[in-house]
Amino acid sequence: MFEGQPKGLFALALANTGERFGYYTMIAVFALFLRANFGLSAGTAGLIYSSFLSLVYFLPLFGGMLADKFGYGKMVTIGIVVMFFGYLFLSIPLGGGLMALCCMLAALLFISAGTGLFKGNLQVMVGNLYDDPKYANKRDAGFSLFYMAINIGAMLAPTAAIKMKEWAQLSLGYSENDAYHFSFMVACFSLIVSILIYYFTRSWFKHTEGTTKKDGVVSNEEELSPADTKARIVALCLVFAVVIFFWMAFHQNGLTLTYFANEFTQRSSEGVQTLAFDVLNLVAIVIMVYASFFLYEAKTAKSRCISIGVILLMLLYLYYKYTQINGPIDLSAPIFQQFNAFYVVALTPFSMALFGYLANKGKEPSAPRKMAYGMLVAAVAYLVMVIASNGLPTPDEQKALAASGNDVLVSANWLIGVYLIMTFGELLLSPLGISFVSKVAPPKYKGMMMGGWFVATAFGNLLVSVGGFLWGGFPLWVCWGTFIVLCLLSAAFMFIMMKRLEKVAK
Repeated sequence: MFEGQPKGLFALALANTGERFGYYTMIAVFALFLRANFGLSAGTAGLIYSSFLSLVYFLPLFGGMLADKFGYGKMVTIGIVVMFFGYLFLSIPLGGGLMALCCMLAALLFISAGTGLFKGNLQVMVGNLYDDPKYANKRDAGFSLFYMAINIGAMLAPTAAIKMKEWAQLSLGYSENDAYHFSFMVACFSLIVSILIYYFTRSWFKHTEGTTKKDGVVSNEEELSPADTKARIVALCLVFAVVIFFWMAFHQNGLTLTYFANEFTQRSSEGVQTLAFDVLNLVAIVIMVYASFFLYEAKTAKSRCISIGVILLMLLYLYYKYTQINGPIDLSAPIFQQFNAFYVVALTPFSMALFGYLANKGKEPSAPRKMAYGMLVAAVAYLVMVIASNGLPTPDEQKALAASGNDVLVSANWLIGVYLIMTFGELLLSPLGISFVSKVAPPKYKGMMMGGWFVATAFGNLLVSVGGFLWGGFPLWVCWGTFIVLCLLSAAFMFIMMKRLEKVAK
């Protein structure tokens, strides 16, 4: 699984893990913070939330343009510094007045600008590792591993956000509103770790930091004709247009799916189910998964024994945790966001093994075809939400019922299952989409085209707010049905354009 990959991949992946851990710690509680601290409606909070997400993913376009001219490494370094100051400003409790709101918006601009310089350019550097013919056939697998590393940080983030908030309330005596800022402080520390990893391992990937025009870096790709360049850019733009609607649906995890967790999902868990809400248990399962794959790939008796020992140790740990269950535990809405990241980390080896098997048989679907399947899977996830919401009141009605203690709640297993299905779609679309861009983008426009991928994500994130505005007086099926229709239409469009997309992917 890890064999044959350039060591620069692991260095860049770990640096990105630190940055993403801080980002997802903030995102886990941000929508709830907006409503609690500033008293905003669901729609207004959703608009701010989606606008921030759209900026985070729109600005990599300009970050990529700058990097194509001045070098990717320089932009990554500047981006980390700018992000740090943004998170620092956000972590200062200033109350819920107009000045506090303005300072918060300024902090969001810093975070967005820094991410624009950092995120896309780091991924271009990952792609540049595979311009070496020695690693060319490892590109898709490499990006799957890189994406897995991102989600290690994302898996731990909701627990970190909740624990920091609880610590600030219980140990320091802060109010709930002010306690949220301590969750944001986590991002400051994670960025420090990220930059340390980046610079201590820089020698492993320094050759990827420049451009084809600077620092003596020479691309291994042949110069394309104007016609080929145009064909590739057009194909990429078609893909960008489609993924807008995937991200619109997917990033409801921080908005309407979190609202659903907060307002319609059981507020406690008991029995075996409680194990799923302890992130350390999820980490143990992940370790077991990877130990099993190492056992399968082991070439020596010593390696096999170590793998078996690790698996048994994790099983004993989980059994011990099961014996310590003592009554129900309280659930906090943001904790559900850990499941998507957990599934990505745990399922990536299976995804790589499946597509590796299909590749050896000559039956592996193309990257565009996998992305179209991902859209269909996302539609299925929201179909499950329609079923879960059957018979439930509207959010406005639920609010009135909650005031009288008669609100209607559903099992947490619905959201746990939906996040699993959404993750299948994400694994088919996101890491392979990034790999597709890094492969197809004309060498002169790599940074800009990777930025284009994020611009598509930005538009999708801006449309996330649609869910917030549907959350209120409409039946829940209207909200979920909107995403089903858009995902199905996007998948249909990709299948119609499939021949054109697969032609440039060869």
